[in-house]
Amino acid sequence: MSAEQGNSYWSVVGRQLRKNRTAMLGFWCVISLLLLAVYAPVLASSRPFYCSGPEGWSLPWFRDLFDRIAVPQPVDLFFNLLLVFLPFAAVAYVLVRRFLLKRGRWKGKAIRRTLGVLAAVLLWIFLGIYLPDGAVAGPTARALLAPGLALRSSKPYVDYHERVKEAAGGSVTAIFPPIPYNFGDTRVRESSLPPDWFFGKRRTDLGAVGPHPLGTDPGGRDVFTALLYGTRISMTIGVIAVGIYVTIGIVLGSLAGYFGGKVDMLISRFIEVMICFPLLFFVLTIVSVFETRTIFLIMAAIGVTAWPGVARLVRGEFLTQRGSDYVTAAEALGIPKRRIIFRHILPNALTPVLVAATFGIASAILTESSLAFLGLGDVNAASWGMLLNMGRHTNFDWLILAPGAAIFFTVTVFNLVGEGLRDALDPKLRQ
Repeated sequence: MSAEQGNSYWSVVGRQLRKNRTAMLGFWCVISLLLLAVYAPVLASSRPFYCSGPEGWSLPWFRDLFDRIAVPQPVDLFFNLLLVFLPFAAVAYVLVRRFLLKRGRWKGKAIRRTLGVLAAVLLWIFLGIYLPDGAVAGPTARALLAPGLALRSSKPYVDYHERVKEAAGGSVTAIFPPIPYNFGDTRVRESSLPPDWFFGKRRTDLGAVGPHPLGTDPGGRDVFTALLYGTRISMTIGVIAVGIYVTIGIVLGSLAGYFGGKVDMLISRFIEVMICFPLLFFVLTIVSVFETRTIFLIMAAIGVTAWPGVARLVRGEFLTQRGSDYVTAAEALGIPKRRIIFRHILPNALTPVLVAATFGIASAILTESSLAFLGLGDVNAASWGMLLNMGRHTNFDWLILAPGAAIFFTVTVFNLVGEGLRDALDPKLRQ
């Protein structure tokens, strides 16, 4: 038996993926984008890490990570929670792994259970931070969500930059992040500034608070900060929208492929009707019906319209696997159909779905950027498409090139990962 035959299927796929240098470059670029999204407040924030004055010292940056006034977007609250949670989760993961390794009980099931527990704890804390006060008014709810409630706060807005400027004789000291701006900070004196490649050294005569390496928009908002926080929006929309339509496609495709007959005919005709509508125009129709457009509405609109391709892939795989010996044996043993579909056949039919999901993340990012570019996005979110729309109206080069390059780079690296995963999953291309 060869070494490849002795390994698990996914070990072989992982080894093949690591041999593809282009795909691995795209993979590490995706990891870098995720880290930028998580640690964006470390690079750009109007809250100082440390502030001291006549009334004492404080840590506004840490205190305001979960401030419902300073951070109104749920996406930003979740990523701020990830920023705090990931180091503790990594330590817990390493400790559990070493503890199980000493006893020889570290297996794939233990890995999945550990990751599942960490994800459940993260969601539990996030609910306590995000849910409105009316949803946690009772003593039972407050007791259950106590960790999240302890983290969140709602403090009056304080402009620490003005406090530092107004302080005479240096009585107030503050240490800010490298880019001392939030996405929503508007400063009239700093509106429509071109990129400053000297990192703010030429802006002292304009009274600017800090550097604007990629310039500002007409509202005085820093473009680099908008790009940085826009990474959070793009990643969230890509993952959640793809998760929604992959789930819908798997369920409908599985039912159509396994049962066949009238069930297959009805689902297949429904798929064909949905495919007749161009995706972007279908999403535009759904989004334009609502007066208030949020990021979650855009995610749902993409998710409920992009599933037909996944459903057709899963249906085809089920039609291939349905006559296999292991399916016949499972049916002969009287195993429930639900278990046969989702526990026996589905794991063997997920290969094309994983590839489609990887490409789908890039497609979802493009769709959201297109909606924001057309003025149908969330105006309160830091969207790359919104910056492009501003550049179209103002003809400022830096408002066109910067978000355009960000969209191009993100879509390209996801496509590279998708192509590498497709090659690694194809047995004919294994080396």
